[in-house]
Amino acid sequence: MVRQLRAALVAFVLLTVITGVLYPLLITGVGQVLFPVQANGSLVERDGSVVGSSLIGQTTDDASYFWWRPSAVNAMVGSMPDALIASGGSNAGWTNASLADSVQQRADAFRQANNLPAEADVPEDMLFASASGLDPHISPEAAALQIDRVANVRGISRELVESLVLQNTERPQFGILGQPRVNVLLLNLALDELDQSQ
Repeated sequence: MVRQLRAALVAFVLLTVITGVLYPLLITGVGQVLFPVQANGSLVERDGSVVGSSLIGQTTDDASYFWWRPSAVNAMVGSMPDALIASGGSNAGWTNASLADSVQQRADAFRQANNLPAEADVPEDMLFASASGLDPHISPEAAALQIDRVANVRGISRELVESLVLQNTERPQFGILGQPRVNVLLLNLALDELDQSQ
């Protein structure tokens, strides 16, 4: 019995050291060497300050910026960017009345802000939060509908804003995985840099 207990304890300690210490250290080291930016949160810095992560959406209703997808997390904990403490979807089903009301309000607000007719289709990514609730990307279609608003508010040409959208459109990975998408944080930062250079 003592031999079996000792063997079990040795196996427990050995496996704890391997799977709880050595393996995490190895994977962390490999991540830091091969993917240092991603391993450290894909942080975006401007003028020595972190302004966000290219993997986490933020909220704004400022008309001079492109809008992100709605966030289920912000709806739960508030709309301040520093309130993004967790991820998760709304988990509301298609028959949920509050989801239907939220979608209608988002569609109306998007149409009004972008001077779209009442019957205009609004891209789904501007109506529904992503599964994580923190997605920083929108579809090129959603970005295209916001170009005129952003250009008018900033007093710059539509063509210039359209070129910034194209520059910040990410293609499917390896040409086949996923859909084209626009990283809104990087696009909005490019707009700010354009303002500073003029």
